[in-house]
Amino acid sequence: MSPVTVSSSGIGVAHLPNQRHKIVTNKGCNFTIMVCGESGLGKTTYINTLFTTTLKQYKDQAQRHAKQLDRTVEIEITKTEIEEKMFKVKLSIVDTPGFGDYVNSHNSWIPISEFIDDQHESFMRQEQQPDRQTKIDMRVHVCLYFIRPTGHSLKPLDIEMMKRLGSRVNLIPVVAKADTLTPKDLIEFKQRVLQSIEDNHIKVYSCPIESEDEDVTQTNKDIMASMPFSIIGSTQDVQTPDGRTVKGRAYSWGVAEVENESHCDFKKLRHLLIRSHMHDLIDTTESVHYENYRLNEMATRKFGESKSVKAENPKHREKEESLRKEFTEQVKKEENRFRQWETQLVSERDRLNKDLESRHAQIKALETELEALYHRNGGTIRR
Repeated sequence: MSPVTVSSSGIGVAHLPNQRHKIVTNKGCNFTIMVCGESGLGKTTYINTLFTTTLKQYKDQAQRHAKQLDRTVEIEITKTEIEEKMFKVKLSIVDTPGFGDYVNSHNSWIPISEFIDDQHESFMRQEQQPDRQTKIDMRVHVCLYFIRPTGHSLKPLDIEMMKRLGSRVNLIPVVAKADTLTPKDLIEFKQRVLQSIEDNHIKVYSCPIESEDEDVTQTNKDIMASMPFSIIGSTQDVQTPDGRTVKGRAYSWGVAEVENESHCDFKKLRHLLIRSHMHDLIDTTESVHYENYRLNEMATRKFGESKSVKAENPKHREKEESLRKEFTEQVKKEENRFRQWETQLVSERDRLNKDLESRHAQIKALETELEALYHRNGGTIRR
């Protein structure tokens, strides 16, 4: 169908983007960020630095590893609403305490991958309902995977986790605590991480590069060239040697500035997450990851059929094993108590039988003695 040419003054179709802008501004949006990585890598500090406010409370250092006795990976969700220039964002922060904190981390990725799948499942179930006006959307739009700055490369656990995350969510690798490496070591470490990602075919988020504006295109190229992003997190104001007050960390050799691009990639990552590509992260989650999940699930089950459980949650499995062990021990205690009671009853029965036999023998002896006594006296005993 060929387009119809209208008068130069127009009929008002060009105002549709303005109408759409008003609708989106009034409605706001949902944005969910997942932070994944070992304890002590500064995930909470980064989130608070990113949004310039205390969204997540810091854990007590003395109790940081207390949950390790449970040997489970948990999911913690922090919800808040951010408003800027009359535009509201319903922000959700998903943390994964316990991941990678144990000697045996086998299957520690299951609760995290299941959580992401469960959010897709929940949204798909809501779309199948007659009333879809009040849908709750908790789908994860981006996952920041914090890598420990070892100076070597990705650990096997990192590779396994990132493989599973890359196929489910927009994955962005982050080198935590970049101020613990020298600039040369940091560059070499990032190259090793990229090589490991390529060798293991890990899918990471890639933002659109080309744009009508050359400056935007160049900015996008600079952002992607910094992958994986090295970050420094700090909510404290410090004084630089030249007298400036900045967010950063003060050391004896100088100040590591959070927003200094020669020190870390904090500004580039913030630009990617919030200022330039938040919509693309949301749209990619909707059009790629959610659609892939929906396609796979609807191809393997009937409409309205509930999801089959493919794997157990380690936390539930350990709890079940603990309850089973407790029940078994309680049964053994009751069995031992019953056997002791039975032994006491048998012993008491034997004692009473012996006592009865002894009494019976005494009676027999008395009868014999009495009969002998009557015979000597010429009498008889009436039985």
